[in-house]
Amino acid sequence: MTVTFCGHRDVHLQGIILDKLDDMIEALIQNGANRFLLGGYGWFDIMAAEIVHKKKQRYSGIEAVLVVPYLDRRYDMKLYDYTLYPPLESVPRRFAILKRNEYMVDLAEVVVACVEHDWGGAAQMLEYARRRKKQILSLLSSKLNQRN
Repeated sequence: MTVTFCGHRDVHLQGIILDKLDDMIEALIQNGANRFLLGGYGWFDIMAAEIVHKKKQRYSGIEAVLVVPYLDRRYDMKLYDYTLYPPLESVPRRFAILKRNEYMVDLAEVVVACVEHDWGGAAQMLEYARRRKKQILSLLSSKLNQRN
């Protein structure tokens, strides 16, 4: 099962979210998740990558994949097994992250969401996941995250 993550660069209540995220990733692994697609930007993405990286010590069969929106950047690979570059050659640079996010949703069966407001890239990604009828597991209890 492939899982991706959808969250803002900055997240409030980080301690609470971190514990919930750890528990959710553990439960997903217990239920067959073995490939985690990660964006690598902002607090939420990095925390998800760190947790998956730690889980790899216990579960050797899981992969942490950094999905990159640009080929002309260097990425710190210490938390990831490999990179994946979506077919973005014809996408204008300003839309690369949006299209990369859509690509991650398309490949995933499950989207773990931590979206606090209805603007920005994370909100767009969450809405895209809803339109694609993906299973969305929310770390927040706001109405924004519970809408189907």
